[in-house]
Amino acid sequence: MENVHGRVRGSYDAVAEEYLERIGGELAHKVVDRALLGAVLEEAAGGVVADLGCGPGHVAGWLAGQGARVVGIDLSPRMVELAGREHPEAAFRTGDLLALPAGDGEFAAAVALYSVIHLEPDELLPAFVEMRRVLRPGGVLLVSFHLGKEVRRLEEWWGHRVHVDFYFLETDAVADRLAEAGFSVEARLERVGLPEEADTRRGYLLARRP
Repeated sequence: MENVHGRVRGSYDAVAEEYLERIGGELAHKVVDRALLGAVLEEAAGGVVADLGCGPGHVAGWLAGQGARVVGIDLSPRMVELAGREHPEAAFRTGDLLALPAGDGEFAAAVALYSVIHLEPDELLPAFVEMRRVLRPGGVLLVSFHLGKEVRRLEEWWGHRVHVDFYFLETDAVADRLAEAGFSVEARLERVGLPEEADTRRGYLLARRP
């Protein structure tokens, strides 16, 4: 596991600057994502929201811009560094989805947008158990992912040498893992990719810690 996560960490460290430049403004054209994030904010009711796999902090920054208290967590130290620089209104920590640097019940809500796609299949359940741990009772979790069954491996990304796998997931399978972890899945949504995105279908699940 450590070797795999180390490769993911190194890959995102390598592309961090260009990732920020290319992806940092993506919420401007993602109406559905903004609507779902708005629902998460309403559910949080002023409590702290976690952005799990925050990358360069653009989602955390958007949430903070809506008045939320936000903590972003990412595996890549370089991503966390850029996030803190670009979005000082939020707090950021370096950490793994399987061992989140957060206390039990610390967060009122959490989002994990396209971060579980780098977990191996047998890591999904323990990751969701860990997410449940850091949510307070009644807290909600929004998860998004690419739809499908394939695994895409990148060894070159925007001119950088990397080694990272992208796991495409099926909505029912992710919902099953969430239920096994103790969540109640309350909403699901699927959509086509936008012109500004990679050409993949997208899935979203909104789940609650009972």
